[in-house]
Amino acid sequence: MPTDTDHDLIHFENVTKRFGTGDKEITVLDDLCFSVRAGEHVTLIGPSGSGKTTILRLLMTLEKPDAGTIRVNGGKLYPADEKQRREVRKKIGMVFQHFNLFPHMSVLRNITEAPVRALGKSREEAEARGRELLDLVGLGDKCEARPAQLSGGQQQRVAIARALAMEPKVLLLDEVTSALDPELVAGVLDLLRDIARTTDITMICVTHEMNFARDISDQVLMFDGGQVIESGSPEKIFSAPEHERTREFLGAVL
Repeated sequence: MPTDTDHDLIHFENVTKRFGTGDKEITVLDDLCFSVRAGEHVTLIGPSGSGKTTILRLLMTLEKPDAGTIRVNGGKLYPADEKQRREVRKKIGMVFQHFNLFPHMSVLRNITEAPVRALGKSREEAEARGRELLDLVGLGDKCEARPAQLSGGQQQRVAIARALAMEPKVLLLDEVTSALDPELVAGVLDLLRDIARTTDITMICVTHEMNFARDISDQVLMFDGGQVIESGSPEKIFSAPEHERTREFLGAVL
């Protein structure tokens, strides 16, 4: 949980992002401003196309904003040169919907490759930490397996371990259970609850799992039309939303 000494770890200021050109141009983020404090767990909710995943992709430098400033841990992500972005980006880990594991590598190699290449860790150090993380996610016996030999839930656990191996200050979660069979969802969500409860990692989560959002969040942001239309504690947003659009959305998903 954040404390009084926490600061804004992530800050979006007047961020705009458009896709397409001409009469097919769509504004996905519209002069967006919001902040996330160090150690805070923030969940982004809202209808598909409201800009939630675009926020995560901007933080991962997979997209560039058309306007505005993004800061992470005091450093500028945008506007900034490529070297600055790479340095800021090292502090951020992301777990995607579809795992994105390297099929030709073992599970352990999937976890250790980035720390060796991007953080300059020795292979021995990276592998020791990788084995610890695989134990953490319940897959300590799968080090030499290939991703194709694992279930979807196991692959997502490997993806979570891979993100944690980069020692991120920020963990981004993009609909991490949407590609899983229903019986595998609970295990992955329980793992993420444990991470939220036992670490000081700042988390930004995009999800339609509202009970999960209620459990882990310090703050919930409701998005619509590329803007935050309402924000507050889980109790406020889920029990007493003020905005009619929030009430409509929650009525459809709860």
